Amino acid sequence: MSRARDFADLAGSADAGGLTGRNLIINGAMQVVQRGTVSSLTSSSYGGPDRFRLGLSGAGTHRILQSATVPSGSGFANSWRLDCTTADTSITSADQISCQYRIEGQDLQVLKKGTSSAEKVTLSFWVRSSLTGTYVVELMDRDNIRHIAKTYTISAADTFEYKTLTFDGDTTGAFDDDNARSLQIQWWLAAGPSYTSGTLATSWASEVDANRAAGHNVNLASSTDNNWYLTGVQLEVGEQATPFEHRSYGDELARCQRYFFKLTDIS
Repeated sequence: MSRARDFADLAGSADAGGLTGRNLIINGAMQVVQRGTVSSLTSSSYGGPDRFRLGLSGAGTHRILQSATVPSGSGFANSWRLDCTTADTSITSADQISCQYRIEGQDLQVLKKGTSSAEKVTLSFWVRSSLTGTYVVELMDRDNIRHIAKTYTISAADTFEYKTLTFDGDTTGAFDDDNARSLQIQWWLAAGPSYTSGTLATSWASEVDANRAAGHNVNLASSTDNNWYLTGVQLEVGEQATPFEHRSYGDELARCQRYFFKLTDIS
């Protein structure tokens, strides 16, 4: 077989979602849900689909769960859902709501962060909300206290929309090569003035609270009618989003059990 044919087949495989190992996210299709529904939350907690965490401080009461509401024809069966159950119409100071995902440094060495060859990364996901407006996604380097953020818009209420965001590589500050949290992805859902009063950090910079969610104009805690859904999350090296890398349930469960293992009484 010719070298040209090899490259053509490889490109076709990637287009079909067949090239494995691209996605740095575990459980991005929200298949595994060991903890089940978690309700009456007034502070940060895991719950619903594994690996995704609710960040919450002073902004109402919420419930997180696995939902069967998904984008039609997308190949997904589940989503991460956040419901507001007690409203807070006045977001003040450092109040915040977010969906968070954390990655170990030893799984991020491929990004070459802190070198002149630092790689760009692309984050893609399906999102739905009862509230239209401008939202912020932030990447946080917890080893070097640096961050970068981008906005995206939800244009239609109660409708799944597909988003892709590409972030520059960071030539400053390498990720530690260990099992501690090095990178946190944060989807902002409500943000007090402490996080919105500055200028959004659209390039990598030392972390400044006021610059973390500037431009975010949605308060998911404003009504008990509000909800937010997420699925099909993929983070990959490069400037282009490729088709979602689907994995088997067994594969995703084993990966999730590295972080949380639920024992079941089988007597």
